Amino acid sequence: MDINYIISDYVKIITENNDIDSIVLSGSRSSLINDDMSDYDIYIYSKNRANISDRKCFADKYASHYEIGNDYFEHGDEIILKESGICLDFMYRDLSWIEGELEYVWRGCNSKIGYTTAFLYNVKHSNILYDRDGIFKKFQDELNSEYPEKLKNNIIEKNYNVMYAKNTASFYEQLEKAVKRNDFVSINHRMTAILSSYFDILFALNKELHVGEKKLLDYALKLCKKIPENFENDLTNIIFYDINDVYNGNILEKIKKIIKKIKEIL
Repeated sequence: MDINYIISDYVKIITENNDIDSIVLSGSRSSLINDDMSDYDIYIYSKNRANISDRKCFADKYASHYEIGNDYFEHGDEIILKESGICLDFMYRDLSWIEGELEYVWRGCNSKIGYTTAFLYNVKHSNILYDRDGIFKKFQDELNSEYPEKLKNNIIEKNYNVMYAKNTASFYEQLEKAVKRNDFVSINHRMTAILSSYFDILFALNKELHVGEKKLLDYALKLCKKIPENFENDLTNIIFYDINDVYNGNILEKIKKIIKKIKEIL
């Protein structure tokens, strides 16, 4: 059965007896780059969660397996469709989540450590399936306005400092200690933190919303006009580092190299 028909039927079922504000298709399926493994993430925005019986009714109709009302990451449902095996992830939220993020990040120009604008990217690029009062569309219209210069500068400053420039406890300093200890779990943890801030800087520098955690190299090459020299090669050498890079300290030089190059284009 056609996936679009199934999703449309869900919208019909869930809006019939529930006070729903907006329903949108997000995640990988609504992004610029997707493939057969991309997710169908469906966000249902309402002040009160859609009732369990309606959600179970939909699952019984279409699913070979499902979990209704799980709270592992946030409240939601996971449904595996019959025959196709496609997974639909449903997440239940309040529109106040978006309002709060817009107020803090977009309007207030406050930076986080890594992924600062990732939720805003999710909102901007969601496909609206239902929007009773047009509020979700208003949020999208706001995010289509010019990227705030102050937000760009604050993301760059905060993430560069915590990544490398702080006198103590920067991610790079913590990586140095992990390398000296040959602590490979900590090394990977600190490198991930460095790359998280690195990409936050890169997207902000280009006044692009952060795309999230998937396919970052592809998205950076597609969206960013300002990009460090040998960007893809340098990042690949870090991600696929050899164990000897730790023992001889080369991993630190590779990290310093990408930091130096991004600093040069700031």
